[in-house]
Amino acid sequence: MNIRNILLFAVVFGLLVVVGYIQSWSVAFQLLNLCLISAVMALGVNIQWGYAGLFSVGTMGFVALGGLATVITSMPPVHEAWAAGGARVVLALLLAVVVIVAASQIWKRMAPGRKRNLSMIVVLVGGFFLYRYVFDPAVDAIERVNPAGTGYLGGMGLPVLVSWGVGGLLAAGVAWVIGKISLGLRSDYLAIATLGIAEIIISVIKNEDWLARGVKNVNGIPRPFSFMYEVNLQGDPWFVSWAASFGLDPVQASSWFVKLIYAALFTVVLLIILWMSEKALRSPWGRMMRAIRDNEEAAEAMGKDVTRRHLQVFILGSAVLGIAGAMMTSLDGLFTPGTYNPLRFTFLIWVMVVVGGSGNNWGAVLGGFLIWFLWVEVEPMGKHLLDFVTAWMADDSGLKKHLLESAAHMRLLTMGIILLLVLRFSPKGLIPEK
Repeated sequence: MNIRNILLFAVVFGLLVVVGYIQSWSVAFQLLNLCLISAVMALGVNIQWGYAGLFSVGTMGFVALGGLATVITSMPPVHEAWAAGGARVVLALLLAVVVIVAASQIWKRMAPGRKRNLSMIVVLVGGFFLYRYVFDPAVDAIERVNPAGTGYLGGMGLPVLVSWGVGGLLAAGVAWVIGKISLGLRSDYLAIATLGIAEIIISVIKNEDWLARGVKNVNGIPRPFSFMYEVNLQGDPWFVSWAASFGLDPVQASSWFVKLIYAALFTVVLLIILWMSEKALRSPWGRMMRAIRDNEEAAEAMGKDVTRRHLQVFILGSAVLGIAGAMMTSLDGLFTPGTYNPLRFTFLIWVMVVVGGSGNNWGAVLGGFLIWFLWVEVEPMGKHLLDFVTAWMADDSGLKKHLLESAAHMRLLTMGIILLLVLRFSPKGLIPEK
């Protein structure tokens, strides 16, 4: 990295320090954690777009799968729900897999014609009714088990750090299925298809209460380590004396300590993914992916399997997004499917990649930090600015009221202005691809 790039990162971290001094260090540390998660998400999108030119807008679907992985991995199992219908749900899902495999084999092995078509209809329609016959009563039984508190199967009770890896594997598995279906499409159709699939994934998570309580949400997701609870730290004599030695209030110090531990964990994950991404980008595989991105026809003429390579990079990028989704849910301690807005937040992550520098991993990280910082801080800064601008106006002024109410729109206005300025004066991003 050159001096300019180091200065750009220094400016971003300087802004976080300013937030710590002006607002509070608790806000600054929480913002740091969210910036780290955003940087991981930006790396995932950069792998798909910056490496291979895949225009996928299904980002939030894979992030949601990462959050779902945290629930099904780390929450304790609900034994009453398993007794009521767990085995039957598993049987129904296995039946669905068998029906899909049988239909695909019929399509491959039978000669085209009426006989194949009739066989497909019989297998799919018959399999659907059999699936619903087994599945629906089991789901009703599970969702009747204490719906206010549980009403779902729960998880496996494993450490939450395991769920970060499971989130990546789950997102990668779903990406393989999606890629097999949609990666043969042209770029604009691929974008539409992946957006639709993301909506489907989030809709399933919202409506299948037996899986993760749907829109009722799951709270109380465990933290990575048992000592990462403020109440426990405040009752620990060693921690209280340690905080007092620095002149800190134990309540405040416990909040800072937990956030800094999260920041250390997220930094380790980010550095590992960044290191692996850099190694991949500089390898023969990375040079091949960039060649495919720049000219698919020429790469195909040289004997490269373009569709297969696109599938590889699509799976890798989705896995990174799944890891980021699991990290975000474990930070919140809450899984809320209603907050996954594909259009809004997918756009935000794409802005991170474009502003930071498409095709450059360090640029994606910088964009993740900068854009998320502005997304969070622009609204309060805009309110202070408008308070200053309108201070001379009468309190009953309609213009003053309108301007103060417009502070909520400063986020989107700022994102648009930044994107326009970067595309005009630095079209390859703040840290361009070499």
